[in-house]
Amino acid sequence: MGVVFQFAIGLIFGLGLLISGMSDPAKVLNFLDLAGIGSRSWDPSLGFVLAGAVAVTFAGFAWVLRRPRPLLGERFHLPAGRELDLRIIAGPAIFGVGWGLAGFCPGPALTALGFGSPAAVIFVAAMLAGMLFARWLAGRPALSRIATPADST
Repeated sequence: MGVVFQFAIGLIFGLGLLISGMSDPAKVLNFLDLAGIGSRSWDPSLGFVLAGAVAVTFAGFAWVLRRPRPLLGERFHLPAGRELDLRIIAGPAIFGVGWGLAGFCPGPALTALGFGSPAAVIFVAAMLAGMLFARWLAGRPALSRIATPADST
């Protein structure tokens, strides 16, 4: 039953990315290009997508976390730590720079990959290489003591 829900949620998410234009790197880059405001090349439409996503997520978390446990799980898996470290700062910074340079982030890149986009193929290959490098780096002796919240579940 869980696989059916996961598939349905993934399908809805992917359709949302396609319908909103998030899988089009040109649209994303036109949204992120704030210098284009004066020249009318800036596309604010993804701002509405962002606002809608934040509103739905905020309301959804408020509703879901009032439940004693998830519908299809035994417990919620929420981060326990509140301290900031280099990984918490550097990860989102690298993510944002990559998104700004390529116009892709992981979800939209995977949907664009389904359409055979050459740019998405390159992006996903680089993303997978980065994941493998991060895993290798985390296994080195100096960094192997660093645990992430996901490691403890």
